[in-house]
Amino acid sequence: MTFSKLVDSVNSKGPFQWLIVVLLGLPILSMASHNLLQIFTAATPAHHCRPPPNASAGPWMLPTGSNGKPETCLRFVHPPNTSLPNATRGATEPCLDGWVYISTSDSIVTEWDMVCDSKKLKEMAQSVFMAGTLVGGIVLGSLSDRFGRKPILSCSYLLLAASGSGAAFSPTLPVYMVSRFLCGISLAVVEWVSTRLRAIMTIWIGYFYTFGQFILTGLAYAIPQWRWLQFTVSVPFFAFFLLSWWIPESIRWMALSGKSLKALKILQWVAAFNGKKEEGEKLSLEELQLNLQKETSLAKAKYSAADLFRTPFLRRVTFCVSLAWFATGFSYYSLAMGVEEFGVNLYLLQIIFGGIDIPAKFITFLSMSYLGRHTTEVTILLLAGGSILALILVPSDSQTLRIVLAVFGKGCLSGSFSCLYLYTSELYPTVIRQTGMGMANVLTRAGSMMAPLVKITGDVRPFIPNLIFGTIALLGSSASFFLPETLNQPLPETIEDLEKWSPRAKEPKQEPEAEKDSQRIPLQTCGPDPGPS
Repeated sequence: MTFSKLVDSVNSKGPFQWLIVVLLGLPILSMASHNLLQIFTAATPAHHCRPPPNASAGPWMLPTGSNGKPETCLRFVHPPNTSLPNATRGATEPCLDGWVYISTSDSIVTEWDMVCDSKKLKEMAQSVFMAGTLVGGIVLGSLSDRFGRKPILSCSYLLLAASGSGAAFSPTLPVYMVSRFLCGISLAVVEWVSTRLRAIMTIWIGYFYTFGQFILTGLAYAIPQWRWLQFTVSVPFFAFFLLSWWIPESIRWMALSGKSLKALKILQWVAAFNGKKEEGEKLSLEELQLNLQKETSLAKAKYSAADLFRTPFLRRVTFCVSLAWFATGFSYYSLAMGVEEFGVNLYLLQIIFGGIDIPAKFITFLSMSYLGRHTTEVTILLLAGGSILALILVPSDSQTLRIVLAVFGKGCLSGSFSCLYLYTSELYPTVIRQTGMGMANVLTRAGSMMAPLVKITGDVRPFIPNLIFGTIALLGSSASFFLPETLNQPLPETIEDLEKWSPRAKEPKQEPEAEKDSQRIPLQTCGPDPGPS
């Protein structure tokens, strides 16, 4: 009996599993706020140069750009009504005395003047946060294997609460970036889901993140001051830190760490909680150890990231899955963090961008269940890449069409996340599944970290970022095409089990020519030896 069947024996569909989903899902409501927080805390309002201190009273005219709008980063050196010659009168200079912001709310942009030559700092701040998620995925993953899922989860909640609150009171931009980096580190995972329910549970957890986007929009509308908004989305994690102690440790981790007795007690408690006390009491320590004997023996074998490339077919899976994860994270945050670029009401547009996840994830779940994981992943990344590239061809004044394409692409990428979480866990064998998932998380976080930096290339040519984002999404779709289907397939436990999925392994074995010749009936057995010709 495997771990999933052991959970099934005490009712994997019981109230305990749904309680765990709620306890793990509630923090994700606020995690969405932290991931997308800079949409509002780093909003760039309309602005223009502040007139010189010695400027005469009255309106100070601003130079006009090629688009007919006033320049945001230049001002006239001399007042336009001066008696100087026309050539001298039209001379411009940068905003030497700061900027005037036309907004009723504040942000890190207005507080630290992250505009014009310094606007790259805005993208850098988001990239630093994503770099924290990359480091956190590596560090916390290894720590949870050593010390257990529960203590690392609790500590990550506490760290997020403290660093998020610290960011709200940051006196300078460097301190703010360090605090946001620590916020990004605060990630951890607890595995408490039966294999039979892994698809629907993934979708449910994903919906917590979706509704968290709505909560963020409402809070941002009600709290226009960025410091109070940052503090508001961070404080709940102090409560989540306390609630996390109600989440039991992973039975698999305890059993594989030599704590079988504690694992048995928790399993019996789960059975009683789910109304199957008698089934739980029938379980014994010897039975638990026997049922997990195979997993224990597999866990004792030392596997590293190098084993993800041990065999040809495993190398193909690793390369294709990694590219799909990178493309999804890279392209997703290009759209999710680009709401401000469309020049429409920021709060309304964020509701639309968040709302698309509801039908997108549901359609993804249906597609995964009936069409398969392979077809679903290839299709949604193909559609996402196509919609991003199409933005290049749509003129900037066609805002409605541009919004439709962006929302559609973001929905496809949201579905890709849901599909990949399940697909990847089914592709990798048990012995290297955590290693494979860790590699996938590193790649998607690397993509999300690079996305803000790629947006800076828009200063060279406006179409360059979408060209890069769309092309990478299409490459991810192409890579997914070479992955096998896992729908209704048993999960591989060893690398050898996975190799059986290889197309080469499925080809009928051809016998060597020497053996074929030995099995043929010689012609001379049908008559006398004809002798030499």
